Amino acid sequence: MALPEHVKYLVIGAGVHGLSTGYHLAQELRSRRKGSGEDILVIDKTGIAAGASGIACGVVRNNYFQPAMRELMAHSVQVWESDPKTFSYHPVGYMQISPESMHEDVAGIADQQKAIGYVSEFIEGEKDCESYMKDIFHDWQARGITSVLHEKKGGYANNRASMEGLAGKAKREGVTIQGGVEVTGFQYRGGAVSVVETNCGNITVDYVVVGVGPWAKLFWDMLDLPREVTIRGADGEDHPNIPMWNYWCLQEGTLGVDPEFLVTNDGKAPPVIHLDTDAPLHSDLDGALITDEMWGIYYKPDFSFGGVQGGAMPYRVETPLDEVRVDPYGPASPDFVVGEDFERMWVSALAFCQKRFEGTMPLYKKEPSGGIGALTPDSFPVFDVFNQNCYMIADSNHGYKMIGVGKLVAGEILGEPSRMLEPFRFSRYATGKLHPVSNSPFPWS
Repeated sequence: MALPEHVKYLVIGAGVHGLSTGYHLAQELRSRRKGSGEDILVIDKTGIAAGASGIACGVVRNNYFQPAMRELMAHSVQVWESDPKTFSYHPVGYMQISPESMHEDVAGIADQQKAIGYVSEFIEGEKDCESYMKDIFHDWQARGITSVLHEKKGGYANNRASMEGLAGKAKREGVTIQGGVEVTGFQYRGGAVSVVETNCGNITVDYVVVGVGPWAKLFWDMLDLPREVTIRGADGEDHPNIPMWNYWCLQEGTLGVDPEFLVTNDGKAPPVIHLDTDAPLHSDLDGALITDEMWGIYYKPDFSFGGVQGGAMPYRVETPLDEVRVDPYGPASPDFVVGEDFERMWVSALAFCQKRFEGTMPLYKKEPSGGIGALTPDSFPVFDVFNQNCYMIADSNHGYKMIGVGKLVAGEILGEPSRMLEPFRFSRYATGKLHPVSNSPFPWS
């Protein structure tokens, strides 16, 4: 295939971050009369939504313990809401359902959502929480719940359909999106990236954006960025030689029931359900103990593939970093797909939540599912410029819901610093400006 010899803006990655940046940058160039979408080329070694964005569960939420993440998510929800039809977005809301050990954390989230005008309802106390949930689902039966944070915004989107919609908006702005182009290296002039080498030839560039999700570490290494960092901890001490990246395996699957199986008492589409708990979980098949440690799941109806779709806590990949195989990705991976342990845990957890799921284990869809994510030392993204003209959107696992990041990045590329992106600079590790850690079993909540 013929690639241009030169482009002003080259975006690497055709997932949510790359497509959003390409689309919003084209808009900004046009509105500021500094160019157009024709100045932008988005490349991907496979194609649109071929990575994590194409297999994401699609949950869109604000619920984060970290103030900076919460504000950034509120911004992204606004972008989802700007064109729900094109983005295949379902604004059904989102519920964080938690035990007493998370009560204080979730109460703080509720207060800060109120402060930023993000509409939610907070219910406290075991009896009130049970009553609230049974008003929505008559068969709700989860035990030990003392707080429910019901976000009235948010919901979920259909993964591939939303990315195709976003790609369509970019193309209508004049952006070129080219699949089958794999980056193999970079050349520099005066410290800045001057040439991007690909399997289809070299491209001279003025500016590069890297938004490659699970492949973030591979590009980080290709750009010769630090493989280890020194982190200043809360104790004021410096902790050297911390690996910049680690991999986590996502666990998701689908129960083969009619999506209408999950409707609410009044026959409406349900909100996305996320439950964390420290109650013991037993098998719905034989009653055997699955875990007596903190666990969590999320689930929602899935009309694309038919069923109820969701997931559980990820697990850290213990394989040495340089031996982890990101490709083949997702369901095609021989290493990082869910197995019977996930099936047993997740369906039993569904039954823990709602009686209608009891006895549904045989309906679980035994098909390859899951994926791998590359996380930073504190499990939160890095949004920053390296080598003078290379903007790294170094994010995986948070990505899909963060459709608004590309809009903020586009502004920064054109000289408009973003207050919302500032807390995610690479320098936070050296200065100790880390994001607070919650009591959730999920590393990125």
